[in-house]
Formats: sequence, C-alpha cells, structure tokens
Amino acid sequence: MGTGYSKQKKQAKLMQQQFAHLQEELKSKSFTATSSGDLVSVTLNGDGDLLKIVINPSCVDKEDIEGLQDLIIQAHQAAGEKIKKEAVPDLGALSGGLPPGYSF
Repeated sequence: MGTGYSKQKKQAKLMQQQFAHLQEELKSKSFTATSSGDLVSVTLNGDGDLLKIVINPSCVDKEDIEGLQDLIIQAHQAAGEKIKKEAVPDLGALSGGLPPGYSF
C-alpha cells in the first residue's frame, strides 16, 4: 500500500467530514411548501422532520376529511422535494472527488 492508498484514505476522510458538515447545515434549515391553492402549508427541517402545519380554515369540512388529508400529504411531499433539490447539488460537488464508478 503506497502513497496512492494513503492519499485516497485522506481524501475519503476529508469527504466524510465535508458530508457531515453539509448534513448539519441542511438540518438547520427549514423548508416550507404549500398544497394546491395554498390551503395547507407544511414546514420541514432538513432531516424531513415536521416543524409546522398551517391549515386555511376555509378548507376544513367535516364531510371531506380525506380531502384535507390529501392536501397535507401534497404539501409535505412538496417540502420534501425542496429538501432534495437543495441537498443534491451539494452532494454532487462532494462526489467529484470520488474515484470513477463511485457516487452518492
């Protein structure tokens, strides 16, 4: 195991540290998205944990609870997509240092 192995090992450790930093940075951010018609708003942190739900009272109907549930799911999924869009470019930049054939 020559210097090439040592260099790769150091590079891998550096990438792990950078990845951990990016995870912490993402975790500290919040991502808000709404359902169609802005009737439900959901805020998630970068880990995808639910922080807040805001429901417009006009969409609350005792006869259509399923509709409200669908709106909550839509907003939650949209916020999750925002997290992915933010995380992917950062992870892609890290993967530039990986040997050919490896990626995140």
